[in-house]
Amino acid sequence: GRCHGSGMDARPGRRRMGLRRLLLRYFPPGIILEYVEDGESKTRPIDLLHLSPDTDVTALVEEIQKGEPLITASCMEHVIHLVRRLQQKLGEKENHKFSLFKVLRTHILPLTNVAFNKSGSCFITGSYDRTCKLWDTASGEELRTLEGHKNVVYAIAFNNPYGDKIATGSFDKTCKLWSTETGECYHTFRGHSAEIVCLSFNLQSTLVATGSMDSTAKLWDIEKGEEVATLSGHSAEIIALSFNTIGDKIITGSFDHTVAVWDVCTGRKLHSLIGHRAEISSAQFNWDCSLIVTGSMDKTCMLWDAVTGTHLATLTGHRDEVLDVCFDYTGQRVATASADGTARVYNAETKMCIAKLEGHGGEISKVCFNPKGNLILTASSDKTARLWDAATGYCLQILEGHTDEIFSCAFNYEGDTIITGGKDNSCFIWH
Repeated sequence: GRCHGSGMDARPGRRRMGLRRLLLRYFPPGIILEYVEDGESKTRPIDLLHLSPDTDVTALVEEIQKGEPLITASCMEHVIHLVRRLQQKLGEKENHKFSLFKVLRTHILPLTNVAFNKSGSCFITGSYDRTCKLWDTASGEELRTLEGHKNVVYAIAFNNPYGDKIATGSFDKTCKLWSTETGECYHTFRGHSAEIVCLSFNLQSTLVATGSMDSTAKLWDIEKGEEVATLSGHSAEIIALSFNTIGDKIITGSFDHTVAVWDVCTGRKLHSLIGHRAEISSAQFNWDCSLIVTGSMDKTCMLWDAVTGTHLATLTGHRDEVLDVCFDYTGQRVATASADGTARVYNAETKMCIAKLEGHGGEISKVCFNPKGNLILTASSDKTARLWDAATGYCLQILEGHTDEIFSCAFNYEGDTIITGGKDNSCFIWH
């Protein structure tokens, strides 16, 4: 839908700004303003993270208009209409049952990881067989094999939301950047002195970060193909890293029991998050970059203020190591997965446990929310994945069929497709 603002007035020194159109963003809920400023096309998001089915939309939009000059009186009706559409989407009741669509005997050796592109039209698998393979989700066909690494391909990622590039991190100490379209290798990033075990693109798709057993992380420029910074300071392996949404900070989690917060532009360490009493297993920013969650082998999960580095809360209750932790898209809930065979859901604001996910017969190595945040997916060594109601902790479905432990699982952006990767060398697609 288009919405023509009159633009800012043209008094001397005032910039000419004009709204071109408004776009809906379902996950996390928000509206993207597309506007022109001094002849240049720009976008700005209005996050509506607290929107719920009973929000008074008119009052909310009037509140937004006060702080947003681009939304003029003539736009109001249209904005209200868009926010109501978001509200509807949030209120939809889902009772989608997933069924097994395809079993892909993907590699001759076990998989290490699986990952979707943003739309979920294709996904990648990494393996001990030294390759990364690209698959078409709809047909289950192998599109191409990315070959060239001399050891295990351990960490893999698309540069979502674009999805035109793939990064692979290997035990051969290098990271390679590939074209999704052609399979061509653009760059081989060399510099680490030990295995690369984690990697991530920033959302802006200008940098890829790699974390290594050599205790350092490195930032690489995607276009130039060169190293931008080395993040040194940890005294043991880095096994988790994550950019914030804006892309100005990155966190690294290490076996030295700490998480470091770094300034991406300077490569300088801003904070050390000290408090865990064992190795870090995972670390993540929430969507609005205000919080960091960390999971550790010390059986706890901790919440930190991302700006100040202050410890806010320790989420306890697990009887064994916390192996994975994540925020939902809005950053209002935290899910944890543990070696004790259970997962938990906590309210990030109240720090209370709101649900216990019990039923797996073995450790849970991965946990994730669907984009909408109402479902949780867990992958376990008991050879099953499970779907849970995020609010009640009720098990909705057991995804069975793998013949060995499942250690990777993911939703597509729409939330209607799941992939699971297992030690049985296969990848399952569920619809």
